[in-house]
Amino acid sequence: MAPAQRRPVTTVETTFALLERLKREGPLGPTALADDLGMAKSTVHRHLQTLERAGVVVSTDEGYRLGLRLFDFGVAARNEHALYAVAKPKVDELARETGEKVWCITEEAGRGIHLYGATGEGSVRTDARDGTRTYLHQHAAGKAILAHLPHGRVDEICDRHGLPARTEHTITDREELFADLDRVRDRGYALNREESVPKLHAVGVPITDEAGHAIGAISVSGPSSRLAGDRLTDELPQLLLGAANEVEINLSFS
Repeated sequence: MAPAQRRPVTTVETTFALLERLKREGPLGPTALADDLGMAKSTVHRHLQTLERAGVVVSTDEGYRLGLRLFDFGVAARNEHALYAVAKPKVDELARETGEKVWCITEEAGRGIHLYGATGEGSVRTDARDGTRTYLHQHAAGKAILAHLPHGRVDEICDRHGLPARTEHTITDREELFADLDRVRDRGYALNREESVPKLHAVGVPITDEAGHAIGAISVSGPSSRLAGDRLTDELPQLLLGAANEVEINLSFS
């Protein structure tokens, strides 16, 4: 038997399974949730009633949905992250200047977290939003982060989360990923050519601490027709590298 401190609290696991399902598919009723999760309807119903009393879920005519109390937790968590306050003005400025979608992403527990995004005048829509958790290897900003983490840490992330494909262009081989990360370190920026969304390109640069380890990254993404040639490999990387440098300096004095 596993040591007591390593055994998961099953009620907490159940709670998060319910919340994840409601996030993806909600609103849903107890029967649908019980069927989806392979649990007794009475058990699911008790969990939902407890969560409703706490304001975490809300009961509607269509079923249960996520409650806005979770929004309060998310905002508080983001505001406590030092990178958010420093990077936000620069992300807004880059979106205005490029006309594209600009993201600041950080890493937590081996996954990428979309900390803050700004929309330029000509940017296209994707399913990414503030708070989205993603696989680092699928994105330019994520690869910029991976390239500036210790080799052993990247191995741990690959072991824990794998290298799932998002599109046919996503890197799913570890050796190929490490070769790409070498190129990212050499040139200072990462590229995403339809690796997360078809017909979408992106360029990302790391934001590093004094030891040179990534604490986040900034990226610009847009249609492959616009983010191509020198704009993708010269103009935008230079713009992002300058922005990241400013953020790093401001972070050191914040």
